Amino acid sequence: MEKPSSSRKSSTKVKASSDVNTSLSMLNEDLLQNILARLPALPFASAACVSKAWNSLCNRILSRPKLSSALSINPSLPDAVNEVVQRVLSEPIRPHFAIANTGTGFCTSRTLQLIRKSLGSNIPVIVTVANGIIGRDAVTDEFKEVKWGALFSGFGGEAYAKFINEGLVLTVGYLPGLKVEAVPLRRPPKSSQAPWVDNFIKDIKEYSAIVSGRPFPVGIILFGEENSDMKLVLEKLDYAMPMDTIVVGDERGSFDFVHKSGNDSRIICSKKGNVEAVALVFAQDRDRSLGTIRFHVALSNGVSTVGPRYKAASVRPNTIDGATWLTARREGQQELLDGQSILLDINNLLDNHIESPDLYIGVIKHRKFSTGAEKPMPRTCVAYHGIVGGDEEYLYVDGIGIKTGDFFQFYYSDPNTALSSLTKVHDALKSITLERDSKSFKGNGDNAANVFGGLIFACYGRGESFFGRHNVDSSPFLENFPGVPVSGIFCGGEMVRPCTTVIGQCEGASPVSCCLHVYSTVYLAMSYTPPSVED
Repeated sequence: MEKPSSSRKSSTKVKASSDVNTSLSMLNEDLLQNILARLPALPFASAACVSKAWNSLCNRILSRPKLSSALSINPSLPDAVNEVVQRVLSEPIRPHFAIANTGTGFCTSRTLQLIRKSLGSNIPVIVTVANGIIGRDAVTDEFKEVKWGALFSGFGGEAYAKFINEGLVLTVGYLPGLKVEAVPLRRPPKSSQAPWVDNFIKDIKEYSAIVSGRPFPVGIILFGEENSDMKLVLEKLDYAMPMDTIVVGDERGSFDFVHKSGNDSRIICSKKGNVEAVALVFAQDRDRSLGTIRFHVALSNGVSTVGPRYKAASVRPNTIDGATWLTARREGQQELLDGQSILLDINNLLDNHIESPDLYIGVIKHRKFSTGAEKPMPRTCVAYHGIVGGDEEYLYVDGIGIKTGDFFQFYYSDPNTALSSLTKVHDALKSITLERDSKSFKGNGDNAANVFGGLIFACYGRGESFFGRHNVDSSPFLENFPGVPVSGIFCGGEMVRPCTTVIGQCEGASPVSCCLHVYSTVYLAMSYTPPSVED
């Protein structure tokens, strides 16, 4: 049999290619868009390069913002990263930022390296060590709240404990209309915190002004270093930013991250770079407006008051230990009380509790704040300090910044208060208008807000051990927005702004600011409203 010549082979290939292109061109546009929308992220990116028509369709598919997240407790770091990356890239998305939260069993720098290899080197990526992770399992699709610690299981009637500290949750966001960058708070060792906080706020304002034309961002996700005290940072941010700038985050954890300096991407480790915190800053894109992305916050409180109000009499800050020694008087009385006497009174009031709760004081601080060369302005805020102990001389509390004359009240961790507060959070999230084609949306209109993703920051003391059942903290979001991606972490200090409270105030008093909480859960819901027809 005569073999076909090379010219005949070539003509056959050209004809086949032509037939394929003709077939593709004959595809109905809606059908082609449907096919492209089902592609994983990497093939989708390649499809966008096929032609101008395909690129236009791909841009139409990604005309709305998107959040994608996945969790893995695979003890192998490469395998865990591979599982979560495959899950978050299983649908079309163009990553604008990534946040990975891990256990202490994973190396943050190696995690960062693996994630950048998969997602690219041109986006801000933050990798933190958290006290636990929250999200949907990349393999089983089961929603989990995982706290690092001893997990008990049994086989053959015998129980054993296994310490779990390996796993991660990855969150990737695509937010057209916003610009995103990681901004570090640097502070050289043994230097005062205040001027460096001012520089940090200045950097945030400058970035926002460059990309949006206004000095204030839409939102900030903030991560503090494990030994940092974020009270002053939050107090100054609260003073410097307008009320519509949302701030959420975790006060304490170690992290690695990538941020841009000019045209270069730089990798920074919190333990090596004198970095006290990193802010993921979301600012309006002045060159691109595709509707409105809004950040909504809600707070579940988990502490209750106990005992009278006290007034700090003598205060001794211990900057080496990051603690404060103090004595106090009950409000309206002259008797000077030591730590032992104060704690005895509080513990007597808590005698009916089956388990000993964690104790804090909420200190009302009347201070003057400023940033840079601005004139200081009066402001009232509340700061929580954990109780370390007490003796015949002093009451010992975590943190510094308390002054003689400050009023404070005791608080204890209370699951009943937390459950009641979760009901209010559920109602608050429910009030966010859902997308018009959602089953739970009633009404019409092309401009209905669409909740497309969320983040949860829960106190490590909460979770199943606090409530007696699993996934309680996640339930307000899961019940209101079934199928919407949400992820989160267990924190060492939950940050949220704006948030006002009436802690320690008499009836009718004005609310005061409180941005750093204990035994709480913070919810961030992201919504999108398409542009109106007139736009």
